[in-house]
Amino acid sequence: MRGYRLVDYLTQGYVGLIAVLVLFFHGEELPLWPLYVAVHVAIMVAVHVLIRLSRRHENRFIQMLRAFYPIILYTFLYTETHRLDGLFYHGYLDGLVIDWEQRLFGAQLSRTMMRNLPHLWVSEVFYASYFSYYVMIPGVGFGLYFKDRDRFFQFVTVVSFVFYVCYLTYIFLPVMGPHGADIGVTFTGKLASVGPRVVPEALRSGPFYKIMRIVYKLVEPEGGAAFPSSHVAVALTTLWFTWCFLKKARWVHLVAAIMLCISTVYCGYHYAVDVIAGLAAAAVLAPVAVLLGRRFARLGLAR
Repeated sequence: MRGYRLVDYLTQGYVGLIAVLVLFFHGEELPLWPLYVAVHVAIMVAVHVLIRLSRRHENRFIQMLRAFYPIILYTFLYTETHRLDGLFYHGYLDGLVIDWEQRLFGAQLSRTMMRNLPHLWVSEVFYASYFSYYVMIPGVGFGLYFKDRDRFFQFVTVVSFVFYVCYLTYIFLPVMGPHGADIGVTFTGKLASVGPRVVPEALRSGPFYKIMRIVYKLVEPEGGAAFPSSHVAVALTTLWFTWCFLKKARWVHLVAAIMLCISTVYCGYHYAVDVIAGLAAAAVLAPVAVLLGRRFARLGLAR
């Protein structure tokens, strides 16, 4: 596979695996499964063609598209997990996570934090912090791309690995998250329950609240894939690259990452347990991806 880097193998492998899972395990809940398979095959072909083109042409646009295509695919691959999370488990495991939350904290923090701090300036800080996630990935990516191309490819490889493992977890172990209660779902565990979340009227006028409301309507109108929090896992992964290689931005990024971890719970997008799982995912998956990269380099496969 000339011109392939580790991130290309990972991306092609993930997209191909999803196609195989849909092909063999689709059910009545996925009537358009042939379309899903066809789209994934088309993505694999398009990626292969793009890699071949990048070897033949030095066009800047083609080279940049070849470098950033995994980042472009993240949103689509994430969104489709909501359609595929019924392949292996019918329903959601929120009741289990709610009970973990209750045992650890004695409360449902995704409900109590906003209720205890119902101030517009507080909510806007947290909604802005949550929005910063959408800046971290392309921001660090562009910073590394123009500073150190090899380090950029390591970055996109590690981030992709973290994402793909989280996405597979969402498909096999679906947890909608507390945000799902906004559509009227009540999740019940043995120890507690989480009903529809009510955002105080005074907080709904904030610009970042409105922005995030639009984002969630477009990307995940029925609630998100929650456990573990890929927002937290990827934010910490990007922070590691900033801390080591983009040192001028390290402290700003550190503060943003800490605030993002808190905001996911305050804004009701994740259970606090999801954040803990996201921290663990970053701590385990990012080093594994780095080791894989080194292994592939020694074998002469990661070009």
